[in-house]
Amino acid sequence: MDEEKNDKVGRVLGIYTKLMNGYLVNKAEEAQTYGVNERSIQRDIDDIRNYLDIDSMNTGYQNSVIYDHIKKGYRLEQIYKMRLSNSEILAICKILLESRPFTKAEMESMLERLIECCVPKANRKLVAGLIKNEEFHYIEPQHKKTFIDDMWNIGQAIQSSQYIQIEYQRNKDKAIVKRKLKPVAIMFSEYYFYVTAFIDEKDEARKDFDVINDYFPTIYRIDRIQKLQVLDERFHIPYSSRFEEGEFRKRIQFMYGGKLQRTKFWYKGQSIEAVVDRLPTAIVIEEKDGCYLVSAETFGKGIDMWLRSQGDLVEIVNEQNEEDNRIG
Repeated sequence: MDEEKNDKVGRVLGIYTKLMNGYLVNKAEEAQTYGVNERSIQRDIDDIRNYLDIDSMNTGYQNSVIYDHIKKGYRLEQIYKMRLSNSEILAICKILLESRPFTKAEMESMLERLIECCVPKANRKLVAGLIKNEEFHYIEPQHKKTFIDDMWNIGQAIQSSQYIQIEYQRNKDKAIVKRKLKPVAIMFSEYYFYVTAFIDEKDEARKDFDVINDYFPTIYRIDRIQKLQVLDERFHIPYSSRFEEGEFRKRIQFMYGGKLQRTKFWYKGQSIEAVVDRLPTAIVIEEKDGCYLVSAETFGKGIDMWLRSQGDLVEIVNEQNEEDNRIG
């Protein structure tokens, strides 16, 4: 038994060395060289594949043994590309499940392919098991729409600065409206994907805006787009007026548009970190008796919803009252 084991180890190391040195491995030739059948050589190659799969987690590089149909043999294909670790894939799967943006069928397909492509074969069952229960009880969004292709088309329009024309179902009255837009960003927030866009200057819809000449973009939920057309017409936004997606994202809450405003409030809860994480522009101005005076810059009225949801933990500061108190 020990002799057989040593023979196998020597055979596998010999084949591995050949592959690493750039040689082609032919099953029939190797079987003749080592005095075994081709099935044994195939098992050796599979063992080498599994080893390379696991080793890639340590090295960060993916090496694969592939069959070259032209040369009729196996060779090593070295892909110098960083792969994700088991823990990173698990974290991504958990985030996907918790964010709940896709239909159940889409989610299951994505998770399966993520694990298949990024996790070594030996660990796939373990990673799949860690998310199995959460995947089984996954609740898809109420709209039950598949919109990934639309999102991709919007992304391409953003890259090439092309207008898009959409038929969009409004939330307030469920009416279908047509809009011609300059898309500038795709964003995600609490279960939904959004396209951030400037409405065309000639669009009649501008008369319904709170601020008619509002120079901030409007926000549209992608799953509510009933029809999308990417137009050949292109738009130009001067570099000095370019849309700063990162800065905009810091100031938008619950994806409600509107004017830029500054809100000040006292926070009386236990975790000021949670407030600062929720409001990236938040600044703690003062701390007194375990309470924090916070100032945050945000777009629109979305922050009002969040403040109300905090109940007695939050007390909004009226700037005029504050000024009166200072004078008094």
